[in-house]
Amino acid sequence: MSLTRPDLEALPPYVPGRSVPGAIKLASNEVPYGPLPGVAEAVAEAITGAHRYPDMGVVALREKIASRLGVDADRVATGCGSVALFEHLFRVTCLPGDEAVYAWRSFEAYPIIGATTAATSVRVPNTADHGHDLDAMAAAITDKTRLVIVCNPNNPTGTVVRKAELDAFLDKVPDNIVVALDEAYREFVTDNTVPDGLVEYGDRPNVVVLRTMSKAWGLAGLRIGYLIGSPEVASAVRKVVTPFSTSAAAQAAALAALAAEDEMHRRVGLVVAERERVLTAVRKVYPEVPETQSNFFWLPLGDKSADFAAKCEAEGVIVRPFQGDGVRVTIGTPEENDKFLAVIL
Repeated sequence: MSLTRPDLEALPPYVPGRSVPGAIKLASNEVPYGPLPGVAEAVAEAITGAHRYPDMGVVALREKIASRLGVDADRVATGCGSVALFEHLFRVTCLPGDEAVYAWRSFEAYPIIGATTAATSVRVPNTADHGHDLDAMAAAITDKTRLVIVCNPNNPTGTVVRKAELDAFLDKVPDNIVVALDEAYREFVTDNTVPDGLVEYGDRPNVVVLRTMSKAWGLAGLRIGYLIGSPEVASAVRKVVTPFSTSAAAQAAALAALAAEDEMHRRVGLVVAERERVLTAVRKVYPEVPETQSNFFWLPLGDKSADFAAKCEAEGVIVRPFQGDGVRVTIGTPEENDKFLAVIL
């Protein structure tokens, strides 16, 4: 007799981007420029109180985020990265057998989280150009649907949903279904037709926006994400968050990073400039690479994905293959990107 749930045997584990000593890592969508100014000092100071529990309510950070975004603090929930907040959001919206609709391929944690909460995942295939098929997603909504996820920009393809499309889609979603806008890469968006979910849809009670400080803000190793929703949804999420899961060091680091917002934007500008340079070069070899508004791009290599990743690794560059679909490549420093381009050109 199994001691664990038998349905989990078929569930693939989450696969992180690999780190190989001596190799360039372009596999995890990290920003390559180190912590923002003041972060290391804030963490060092916080560690002196490591014998005490952190603020479980994350009050100072929630108030800072709320002030920056122009919302009330009771609309903000924080967690161990936005992925943890998705776990909590599934828990507060879905009972066993309820349905969650999302595009596929999209963030690989969605089906794992859905399965562990006993929700039924309804995966809607992406369009031929690797973006969300919002019409098909709307058609997939049933009486059992409790949660719909729109990843914008989409991970791992980098593609986006624009305002007119998202307006029309949200108008089709019943008001009793939560729509989660996963905006983990929002800071890298330069196309002004891609909506800021909070600005455009923050007044809709059933819309929730999730963001992270792991990417543009450079805190991947400290795990801070936040959610902005209606007071009802945010309160429910805060109820189910694992107690003390946002460490004192992480809270201090996030506050320090937010104080260095100008430097964050400068670094994002460097990434965006490299994104355009690298894409221009890559498309000479792989013209089918889709648009991207994130800090990575997608090579739709299908069954050749694993072989491509192995070739890169042999040359000291680690990328992230999704065998059968494609390869995601993170934008690194100019020198790192040049090394990747030397492999493929």
